[in-house]
Amino acid sequence: MRKLLFAASLASAMVAGAAANQLKAQEQVTGEVELTRPQVEGIVREYLLSNPEILLEMQSALEEKMKNQQAQASQQAIAGSAEQIFQSAHDGIIGNPDGDVTIVEFFDYNCGYCKRALSDMEALLAKDGNLRFVLKEFPILGPDSHAAHVVSMAFRKLAPEKYGEFHRRLLGSQGRANEETAMRIATDLGVEEAALRESMKDPEIEKAFAETYQLANTLQINGTPSYVVGQEVVYGALGQDHLTEKIAAARQ
Repeated sequence: MRKLLFAASLASAMVAGAAANQLKAQEQVTGEVELTRPQVEGIVREYLLSNPEILLEMQSALEEKMKNQQAQASQQAIAGSAEQIFQSAHDGIIGNPDGDVTIVEFFDYNCGYCKRALSDMEALLAKDGNLRFVLKEFPILGPDSHAAHVVSMAFRKLAPEKYGEFHRRLLGSQGRANEETAMRIATDLGVEEAALRESMKDPEIEKAFAETYQLANTLQINGTPSYVVGQEVVYGALGQDHLTEKIAAARQ
């Protein structure tokens, strides 16, 4: 409804402008035409009532223009921050580290959509051995999320070879992820709690979060999951088929 109202307003302005220009041109030729603003508005109203389909046409054109503008802005942002997006030392990697296509996922351990999207990642990796998944820890859902991600970052530093299993277990777990649940999974995977708590004090963890927040802002990402695939930003859990299309486009 808001889009239609905006389109109607835009249409009114454009038609009114066209009408005013036409009348001005006619006045210059004949010197006889002079309409008031209410009269011009009446002409616009009558035109829109007689041709309501123009609103849908303008809405489609506007959406397409905005989509193209956003795509261009995303491409520029990705090109300007490629090293931080695809090669940051702060990020975990799952799949083929030398894969020809990289998917970068911004996620939060307490994001329900991220939990559901976990199966998409697993399916894509199972059928595509040349895929590299970069996981950007993006705690945006409160203190519990932040605490769980601190444990995750510390765990990856101590046991990078087990990070994939840790990620799958924590993201796939029931209930809310927090420091306690993350710690339990980490110790179950063989990392000593004392060593883990010491690693959690590393100031690089907070610097990594700050870097990710800045990247998200640059890429206009404000929710999870969000992905970068090739030169595109994909917002939301749109499913395995949609990501497969983006992977194919990146390979081309």
